[in-house]
Amino acid sequence: MALSGGGRVAGIAAVTDNLVARTRRMTFSAPVTHTYNPLVYARSGYDRYVARFGGTAKQVILVGMNPGPFGMAQTGVPFGDVEMVKGWMGITAAVAQPASPHPKRPISGFSCTRGEVSGRRLWGWAKQRYGNPGAFFKQFFVLNYCPMVFMEASGRNRTPDKLPAVEKKRLFQICDQALRKSIEILKPQWVVGIGGFAEKRAQDALNGMGMKIGRITHPSPANPKANRGWAPLVESELAAMEIGELNSSAAGRWFAGRGLETAGPSGNAMGPDGTDRHQLFHIAAVARRAYRGFGVR
Repeated sequence: MALSGGGRVAGIAAVTDNLVARTRRMTFSAPVTHTYNPLVYARSGYDRYVARFGGTAKQVILVGMNPGPFGMAQTGVPFGDVEMVKGWMGITAAVAQPASPHPKRPISGFSCTRGEVSGRRLWGWAKQRYGNPGAFFKQFFVLNYCPMVFMEASGRNRTPDKLPAVEKKRLFQICDQALRKSIEILKPQWVVGIGGFAEKRAQDALNGMGMKIGRITHPSPANPKANRGWAPLVESELAAMEIGELNSSAAGRWFAGRGLETAGPSGNAMGPDGTDRHQLFHIAAVARRAYRGFGVR
């Protein structure tokens, strides 16, 4: 039975409640000394994000790994750079404190002055590409696979894939179930991992659902590919999966921001040399399918 907008939001809330309850009881060994779960102390921000943008079925769910210390850890919103969440999404919320704050990783909530590079890249691309949040979220939604932040004594972030095998197994079972339930509620055509870890977890968690699963490059500043220009890279990756066809208005905004222009009655995006960028994206998609035929990804 198809869910209404309110039914989807309530469904995601129930998944979140279960995820919080099951992860709350978990403990982790050294070198992890502190854990944060923003779905607990920053739940208000997350709930507002879901209520505002998660009430409709989506074509694509983008899945990240886990919260960043200056993004979702501060705002409760996936990849939640404060500037983008407040300024573009129009979301603000009260944020409490974790049960055991790390002295080198304070939680300032929406008063945090440090930006989240990955979040600025992801949401900055969405803003430039689609203009307003409603246009982006009509097609996309963004979730994190794991809700927790893991920190060492130094304050260094430790990603879930670096946890001991026994701890990973228990955590991944919980997160797999939450992702599966979320996908059942949002009913996308595609689930796209933001990075290889998220893609692999989606493949395992959604096995047997007949879901199309793909991957885009992670926007982290630790990723050299992302530092060479993440927005055009992710455009080509999505085009290769035939996701997010460029419409004339969105294409005009996106290419205008790069010194390009749209021309012609069809709204084809043209570069200064007359190159039709739509055609290039189509060629990339055809090439990608051909390579897959030879077992190349």
